Amino acid sequence: MDFSWMAWTTPTAIFFCVIALLLLSMALWERVSPGGSPRRGILGLETTRGDRLFLSLLGAAFIHLAWLGLVGPNLWQALGVSAIYAFFVFRFV
Repeated sequence: MDFSWMAWTTPTAIFFCVIALLLLSMALWERVSPGGSPRRGILGLETTRGDRLFLSLLGAAFIHLAWLGLVGPNLWQALGVSAIYAFFVFRFV
């Protein structure tokens, strides 16, 4: 298959591989420990592990877009901010 129209670069491939690995990891975690006991966090909503992963990925996308617009194309610091954000989402939401 010819994927040249998608502008695949190494960072793009790594990005999609990481998301695929996160989804696979969550599926395996659910297989080993079903249910994940939904909990009510600071938002007042019941969330499961999958919900928190989705919120983490969505927040990371917004953090990276804001970083691109406000700071520039060096996204390593944005990755760190996103990791800290994901930690707090999984811990408190």
